[in-house]
Amino acid sequence: MTKNPEDIRARINKLNIAEMHSESWMHVRRSHSNVSRCPEYDERINSYVQTYFPRKDILYFTQKHRPIGHRTRKPEALIGNYLSHQLPILLKETEYNLQHINKIFAASWVTDRQVVFGTKCNKLIVLDLLTKQMVHIPMLKSASENQFNVDCPCGIHSIAINPSRTLLATGGESVNDLAVYRLPTFDPVCIGECGHRDWIFDLKWLDDEFVVTGSRDSKMALWLVQSDSFDSNGISVQSSQSDDSGMVVPSYEHIQPQVITECSKAEKVRALAYHSKQQDLAVLSLNAFVHIWDARTFTQKNSRKLRHARENVCMVVNEDRGIYAIGSQSYITVIDDRISKDVSTIPSQQIGAGVRSLNFISDIMTVGTGAGSIFFYDLKAGKYLELNCSHPCSLSVGKGWLSHDETYQDYFAGEQYPNAIYVHCFDDSCTKLFAAGGPLPAGLWGNYGGLWQ
Repeated sequence: MTKNPEDIRARINKLNIAEMHSESWMHVRRSHSNVSRCPEYDERINSYVQTYFPRKDILYFTQKHRPIGHRTRKPEALIGNYLSHQLPILLKETEYNLQHINKIFAASWVTDRQVVFGTKCNKLIVLDLLTKQMVHIPMLKSASENQFNVDCPCGIHSIAINPSRTLLATGGESVNDLAVYRLPTFDPVCIGECGHRDWIFDLKWLDDEFVVTGSRDSKMALWLVQSDSFDSNGISVQSSQSDDSGMVVPSYEHIQPQVITECSKAEKVRALAYHSKQQDLAVLSLNAFVHIWDARTFTQKNSRKLRHARENVCMVVNEDRGIYAIGSQSYITVIDDRISKDVSTIPSQQIGAGVRSLNFISDIMTVGTGAGSIFFYDLKAGKYLELNCSHPCSLSVGKGWLSHDETYQDYFAGEQYPNAIYVHCFDDSCTKLFAAGGPLPAGLWGNYGGLWQ
């Protein structure tokens, strides 16, 4: 029905009058707080406001904005939380032929198309996810007089990039040495020696120069990679040298740790997690203890025994929530960093297969198992993400490659062995997931590597 233009103009005039009266009255109240109010005037203003203006009381705003959350919430936080719940059903796998390497234990994104990973056969490899080309990075050697003989070398277990993404730390040719490379060229920077007498299981950067290593010898070592080792272009200032064939290769420094200290109550340090906001370093040992260290003084603050003692092999920190998650054979233990007590115990979806890797994306914890699956646990809801059929949402990885050598023929022939997910990591956009590993039995030689996007 068409309204009369005169009625519309009259309505507009009334609205203008009400607005002017409201502004005038508020101005008088601000200027003269002790002015006596006129009941007739107030009644007339209230009548206009209630008739022509929408309600603006607390109840109105509460009910109006409840369906969309708090008004001041950041859009990117909403988007990130939404994507983290929808991501599992959107991911598709691209599996890579990684030739005849044995089990990938560690990996990290270098660029949006390159990942670097370390293997049980002690190889450091950069994989281009678009071209599928692999580049082998030469391993760094310590001086012969400083080498310790390690029983049963077991390859590279950890890779870490410093906050400015200029240096990468990992293991050396000797599994008890620290090797540092410069990014993005992977030029050698230094080899850290005389720090440990057994495998380096994990390492973490505290800042751009200090890195901590934890070893199977139950010791912690603090290393300093000095920035004055480079010129203005970031090139090592030491001279180059030639090998036996006459090829000129970059040289690198030989450094020793600033501090070496025993981790009290620890039997073999297995994993590290650095909480940069609290400047605390959590240390997981194979005898099912978690030890909290003060990263500023590099001293141990406390230790506590875990409830589940079997195969505690991985740990990750969620700094926004202030929690540590620890994976064992059949459970995930969540610890509050403020009180160092268990917040919850989450059963694995594959009991007995082992939780081999953990990660966080927003409020979702991703769980890599020894049976070749990745599950998604919602910390807010307190349960695993589910499909419409109420089954747990999961990613099942491909077959990978398995060597049918003599050990396989003698002990494992005729059986199916899924690939354990020893490592999985998201890129900066949290839309790509690189997962890698290999067969769980120690005697089998094989590998798996795949990109989910």
